[in-house]
Amino acid sequence: MAEIFDRETLLDLTVNVIPLGIILFFVVAFVLIDPFEGLDFYGRVLQMGLLAFPFVALAILTYVSGKAIAGDEKRAEVYFQGQATMDDAPTKHEAEAEIEAELADDAAGDDADAEADDGDDEDATADESATDGS
Repeated sequence: MAEIFDRETLLDLTVNVIPLGIILFFVVAFVLIDPFEGLDFYGRVLQMGLLAFPFVALAILTYVSGKAIAGDEKRAEVYFQGQATMDDAPTKHEAEAEIEAELADDAAGDDADAEADDGDDEDATADESATDGS
C-alpha cells in the first residue's frame, strides 16, 4: 500500500479525505450527543445509513482514484505544474534522473577528494619525520 500511495498521491486525495473526516465527525456527534431524542429504531438506522452510505462510497472512490493516479504517474509522462504545454519542458522523471546523476557525481568527487587528502596527509607526515631526524 505504501508503494501505491506516495506523498504526492496522498496530497491529490486530500480533497476526498476531508469530507470523510467531516462525515466521521457527524457519526461520532450523533452517537454521543442525541439531538433527535424522539427517534425510534428505524429512524436511527435511517440517520446512520444516510451517513454510512456516502462514507463507504467516498472511501471506495478515494481508493480507486488513488490507484488510478498512482498508476497513471508510472505509465505516462508527468510534468511539473504549468509546464505540460511548454516546448522542451523536462518531465518529472527526467529531472529526478538528472538530480540523481548529479548527486552520484558529487559523491564520486567527494570520495576522490578524500583519497587525495589522505595522500597529502601521508606526504606531510613523511616530510615532518624527515625534518625531525636531521
